[in-house]
Amino acid sequence: MNYDLLVIGSGPGGYVAAIRATQLGLKTAVIEKSELGGICLNWGCIPTKSLLKSAQVFDYMKHAADYGVTIEGEVKADFTKMVERSRGVADGMSKGIQFLFKKNKVEVIQGFGKLKAKNTVEVTDADGKVSEVTATNIILATGARSKELPNLPQDGKKIIGYRKALTLEKQPESMIIVGSGAIGSEFAYFYSTIGTKVTLVEFLSTIVPNEDEDVSKQLGRSFKKAKMNVMVNSSVESVDTSGDKCKVTIKTKKGEEVHEADIVLSAVGVTPNIEGIGIEELGIELENGKVKVNDFYQTNVEGVFAIGDIVHGPALAHVASAEGITCVEKIAGEKPSPVDYNNIPGCTYTIPEIGSVGMTEKAAKDAGYDIKVGKFPFTASGKASAAGTKDGFVKLIFDEKYGELLGAHLIGANVTEMIAELVVAKKLETTGHELIKAIHPHPTMSEAIMEAAAAAYGEVIHI
Repeated sequence: MNYDLLVIGSGPGGYVAAIRATQLGLKTAVIEKSELGGICLNWGCIPTKSLLKSAQVFDYMKHAADYGVTIEGEVKADFTKMVERSRGVADGMSKGIQFLFKKNKVEVIQGFGKLKAKNTVEVTDADGKVSEVTATNIILATGARSKELPNLPQDGKKIIGYRKALTLEKQPESMIIVGSGAIGSEFAYFYSTIGTKVTLVEFLSTIVPNEDEDVSKQLGRSFKKAKMNVMVNSSVESVDTSGDKCKVTIKTKKGEEVHEADIVLSAVGVTPNIEGIGIEELGIELENGKVKVNDFYQTNVEGVFAIGDIVHGPALAHVASAEGITCVEKIAGEKPSPVDYNNIPGCTYTIPEIGSVGMTEKAAKDAGYDIKVGKFPFTASGKASAAGTKDGFVKLIFDEKYGELLGAHLIGANVTEMIAELVVAKKLETTGHELIKAIHPHPTMSEAIMEAAAAAYGEVIHI
């Protein structure tokens, strides 16, 4: 059957693109080899947030007395039940995609899709049966998987990736996590909070190294306060799995150290899924290991597009969704604007949370801007004090000449819900004075945004 559009992959890029396509009148089908919703809904964003919420609730219970609540008896973390809840949440979200596809008349073709020609996809189903499907346009949205390093070969038992970390049969007593980006830091928080002895190893000088330096240092302090072993300027050289425990050789500035742990979690990034999908056969151009596309995700082969983790840009679910919408609207003859990669929010769901957008202070200085920086600590926030969540701050960076917001960096409770205000502000080229004059409700965590803007301009801060 011929379609207007075939989408290979049903993750946040693929399923959003498919639904938008049918809304624009395109006859659309999605080819998916596994669960609907892709990695994000099944093995990434959603199940990890479920585990993190379980850890947060457990932590609240342990500190109930701080809030005037007495709990009789021991509070225990039931790891198996936490994992079961996480899988249930993921399954529910995947079924939700099925409902949305049915509602929007998106057809689903189960199987592995491979390009055979610019308008033809070969689909191999679970039984090995091969069929061909044709379409005027094809979008590759095949996502990514856990990156493997030569010195950290994943065996799925002692050296694992993020998927296995979501479904371990029992809680490990100890774990070494290699890589402190969002994935590594979130798992570090989860496992440490429920009682696993965690060592977090980062090659660079700060954890969450893509964040503003002040944010990275704050998270490091919070992790150390939570009794986590944080090792920066360190690298894992080898892992010996021959015994009951993993013997991990870690190179530090002081020399090599050997640490033992039940599990080693490799969280050093992701690798795009571009093998075996017909890219080489069709001569689709690659650039630094990813599919090369233009501003509207067209490859060098007419009618073939690519979005999400397999193209250049942040490997984030919301970025893939934005790319999918932009791509489909262009295919349908609309006039979309290209995605603004300078205004992409990033979120890390540790406790404290991190939300950021735009330039770090260092990046702004390196770019030649004269800047004003305003910072407001949550220790001075009435809402944070009342909630017992005083770790963190809001940091805003403005262009001194025009007052335009260049970057925002938040760390604290619920800041992943606050960052969107600053994404909109940056999109509208909002100035510091406009943020100051925008009345924020009191008491809220969000009024720290107004206060940070005021601090940048030396104006009075209200507590």
